[in-house]
Amino acid sequence: MNTPTLEARIDLSAVSHNIGVLRTHTSAQVLAVVKADGYGHGAVEVGRAALAAGAAELGVTTIDEALILRRAGITAPVLAWLHGSSADFASAINADVQLGISSTRELDAVVAAARTAGRTASVTVKVDTGLARNGVHITEWDDTRDALAKAVAEQVITLHGAMSHLARGDEPEHPLNDLQAERLDEAVADLARVGAPVTVRHIANSAATLARPDLARDLVRPGIAIYGRSPIPAMGDFGLIPVMTLMAEVLSVKNIPAGQGVSYGHTWVAPRDTTVALLPAGYADGVPRLLSNRLSVQIDGNRYPNVGRVCMDQLVVDLGENLAEVKAGDRAVLFGTGAGGGPTALEWAEAVGTIDYEIVSGIRGRAVRTYTSVPKSGEVL
Repeated sequence: MNTPTLEARIDLSAVSHNIGVLRTHTSAQVLAVVKADGYGHGAVEVGRAALAAGAAELGVTTIDEALILRRAGITAPVLAWLHGSSADFASAINADVQLGISSTRELDAVVAAARTAGRTASVTVKVDTGLARNGVHITEWDDTRDALAKAVAEQVITLHGAMSHLARGDEPEHPLNDLQAERLDEAVADLARVGAPVTVRHIANSAATLARPDLARDLVRPGIAIYGRSPIPAMGDFGLIPVMTLMAEVLSVKNIPAGQGVSYGHTWVAPRDTTVALLPAGYADGVPRLLSNRLSVQIDGNRYPNVGRVCMDQLVVDLGENLAEVKAGDRAVLFGTGAGGGPTALEWAEAVGTIDYEIVSGIRGRAVRTYTSVPKSGEVL
């Protein structure tokens, strides 16, 4: 197989390592979040690696994402928690997908689908404890609680879990974290009081798993940490290893004279005679145009700055006198683990005022994913 000109190399041994790091911080079971196609890393491949490393369940946003995991042969518990009015609850129930519900309307639709399918639906209730996104709001709680109890009594659903989502998880000592956990516990106690006890509770995200182990309940629900990105960069990397390395082939190398402008608008003009290299990566592939003249790449251990605007399909870097003799066919690291002083996704994120979650999940277009340390067939179901 030819090496892709633009490659997102996914190190699944790093996924295994990161699951291990997370497990050392908690006695709870791990629900590994693989939504958004595994944060751009591949949900099926990451899910298998996470399960092989000891994760107990997987979590996604939509039913369609859950069904992709099922069609790939993954039989471990899978939870999907965000649904539109056209959500295919029947397919989810038939595929044994756990359904997160955030309203009586959703619960009614799940109950109707379960009756039609002639199967019991596995449900997790999501409680809005302070984030004000999806989840049952306090003003709707009594009605939803009673509807859940009725459906449990009629054996149309099993109430597997109760979950919530921290609003200030990346600020470990913020008092809202404790208040949200207390509110979830109160909701769980309320469900038990009306005859609808839950099996598992979860509220801890990556940040809380690593920095607030007291917030863990029966499961923790890490996302970004699985992919080796620190949820709290100010506290360090926690020993996590970045999973994705984005690399591009050097397509050409050319000498240009002082005074020559580079790329659209000539936003950079060579201050001296120099050498530039062309890379096949641009904003259609997930390289933010706002990084123009601000990113750098690593080639054979050396850093080289981008010069000129990032285009849809390509960008240019300045090799200077090209003392390292970079040539066409060499490989450039756009971001990766940071080893040897190499660039990282966090550098990109900080340069454009975002988070590295957005950077890695936004790699797309012509970037071809390749996998290293793939779990052997049969290791994970």
